[in-house]
Amino acid sequence: MTTITRGSIERILPPARRLGAYLSGRVGRKAHRSFRLRIFVQSGFTLLCIALGIQLARFVTAAKAGATVLPARPPGVEGFLPIGGLLGAFDWVYQGTLNVIHPAATVLLLVFAAIALVARKSFCSWVCPVGFLSDLSARVGRFFFGRTFRIWRWLDVPLRGLKYLLLGFFLWAIVRMPPAAVRAFIESPYYRLSDVRMGLFFVQLSGFAAGVVGLLVIASVLWKGFWCRYLCPYGALLGLVSWLSPMKVRRDPVSCIDCKLCDKACGARLPVSRKTAITSSECTGCLDCVAACPVQDALGIGPSVRRRVPVPAYAAAILALFLAGYLGARAAGAWHNQISDAEYRHRLSTEAVELYTHPGLDGQSPPSGRTSIDR
Repeated sequence: MTTITRGSIERILPPARRLGAYLSGRVGRKAHRSFRLRIFVQSGFTLLCIALGIQLARFVTAAKAGATVLPARPPGVEGFLPIGGLLGAFDWVYQGTLNVIHPAATVLLLVFAAIALVARKSFCSWVCPVGFLSDLSARVGRFFFGRTFRIWRWLDVPLRGLKYLLLGFFLWAIVRMPPAAVRAFIESPYYRLSDVRMGLFFVQLSGFAAGVVGLLVIASVLWKGFWCRYLCPYGALLGLVSWLSPMKVRRDPVSCIDCKLCDKACGARLPVSRKTAITSSECTGCLDCVAACPVQDALGIGPSVRRRVPVPAYAAAILALFLAGYLGARAAGAWHNQISDAEYRHRLSTEAVELYTHPGLDGQSPPSGRTSIDR
């Protein structure tokens, strides 16, 4: 048995401190600085999502081939079913129990809402792979054009309202559905295979969908965070939740030298240099404004100006909430769904099940004679 001595601990600590100092460092120049730790965390989540997608592809391929033994299906892919998660949350309130069709979709939605409640809309800037790709697109824009562009304010304001209109539409449609209709939709063939349909959407992009994705990529190169700023209803929901968060980016007017680098760094285009606290639902908690600030303690995030949270502690809180939700759901048996491999194998190999196209406004499915899963 290996004995841990004081000497061995002292040999371990210096590398750990160096790693901590490295991750807490800043990358980029002036108004384009970011904390290395945020890039590390968000790229880690992006790689995780890629791994989940590969595992789902293996599962679907094997199920379509009618394999006797299927690879494990990754429940984490249900994080890409936010509308399903929202429906599941309503159904949980109505029925008093979490659905067993895609429980991880609801769990992850609630976990991300909890993160927004504690650490602002940090899901968008620390976790979301779309946010990560959006940042990369903006870097490409700065490389080719020396900058990213800004849409005129008279157009920017109404465009920002689009994501709230989309969120309002989804909430309106769900609220109008009777509890029995919500449960019927969750138990429908369409929703039972929604994880597979989501995966096939990305793998088998139609020409129209590919064109839309291409336009969004180009827009993100020219205008930083185009999708996140104007169109993402998920971000709109988390932004509204973040209003309740005590954690805010705060500026000390005494220490501030009014260099306005924080304004240039803010991807949400907020007037950080003119506020003592950022309360806007547009703030993603990315802390790029803090990274760009040249004066120690002039900017920080915390419940008050004098009570700042160090960046490593902020990142640790985000990761701790995520892991607590994940591990808690697994321990409670609310992570894996109860759709059998036999059902997946049958539906995907025969492709002979009638699917809903979408829930109607009355909560019922419209008539459909189509039966192909890949339509």
